[in-house]
Amino acid sequence: MATASAMSTAGTRYQPIAGRPRIVWAFLDALVLAKRSVLETVRVPELIMFVAIQPIMFVLLFRYVFGGAIQVPGGQYVNFLMPGIFVQTVAFGGVTTAIGLAQDMQRGIIDRFRSLPMSSSAVLTGRTIADLARNLFTVIIMLTVGFLVGFRPGGTPFEFLLGILLLLGVSFAFSWISAFIGLLVRSVEAAQSGGFIWLFPLTFASSAFVPVATMPGWLQTFARHNPISVLADALRGLFHVNPALTTGDIRWALIQSVAWIAGILIVFVPLSVIRYRRTTAR
Repeated sequence: MATASAMSTAGTRYQPIAGRPRIVWAFLDALVLAKRSVLETVRVPELIMFVAIQPIMFVLLFRYVFGGAIQVPGGQYVNFLMPGIFVQTVAFGGVTTAIGLAQDMQRGIIDRFRSLPMSSSAVLTGRTIADLARNLFTVIIMLTVGFLVGFRPGGTPFEFLLGILLLLGVSFAFSWISAFIGLLVRSVEAAQSGGFIWLFPLTFASSAFVPVATMPGWLQTFARHNPISVLADALRGLFHVNPALTTGDIRWALIQSVAWIAGILIVFVPLSVIRYRRTTAR
C-alpha cells in the first residue's frame, strides 16, 4: 500500500510523501477506519433497529405523553419540542463513541492498530466520523417522524440546512467528549454509564423540553447558559418555530452554539489524542 510503503517501521511518525502533508494521510487513515465502523454497524441488524427505534420512542413519548400537559407561549408544543429532541438525541448518540472505543480496547483491536503504519489520531477521528454518519441517519428518521406527528418548521431551505449542519456539529463535538471518557475507563459498562451520566443534567435542566421560565429561579441561570439550551434555541430560531425569539436572539444563539462546538473541539480533540497515545503506549 502507498501509505505503508511511505512509512518506516510500525509506530513511527509519518514522513513527507509525494508532497502530501501528514494531515492528509491522517485524514485518509481516519476515513478507512470510519468505513470499518460504519460497516460494522450495517452488518448488525439489531444495532440498526435500536438506532432507529430510540429516536422514534423519544418523539412519540414526549409528543403524546407530555405534549398535552406542557404549554408554550405563542406556538404548539410539538414545534417547541422537536429541536430539543434533535439536540438530545445527537448528544446521546455520541455515547456510542465511548462504548465503541472501550470495546476495541477490550478486544485488543487497538493493539493491532498500533502495529500498523497509520496516524495515531486516525482511530479516534475515524470513530467520530462514523458516529457522525450514524447520527445523520438518526436525524433523518426523527425528521420523518416529526413531520408525521405535526412538526412544521418554517423559514428558508438555507436556514433548514444550516440547522441540520448545526446538529451535525453538535454530534461531532459531543462524540469527542465521549471519546475522552471511553479512553479513561476500563470497561464497556463503565463507558456506557460514564457517557450518559453527565448528559442527564445538561439535557433535562435545559430548554430542550420545557421553557426555562417555568423552572425555579436558582436553576434558570444554569439552564439559559446550558449548551443544550443554546443549541435548541438556535434550532428553534432557524426553523422559525418559536415566535418569542427575535432576530437578535436567534443571531446570539447561533454565535453561542458555534462557540460551544468550537470550544468543545479545541479542548477535547487534543485531550483525547494525548490520552489515546498514553493509553496505547503502555
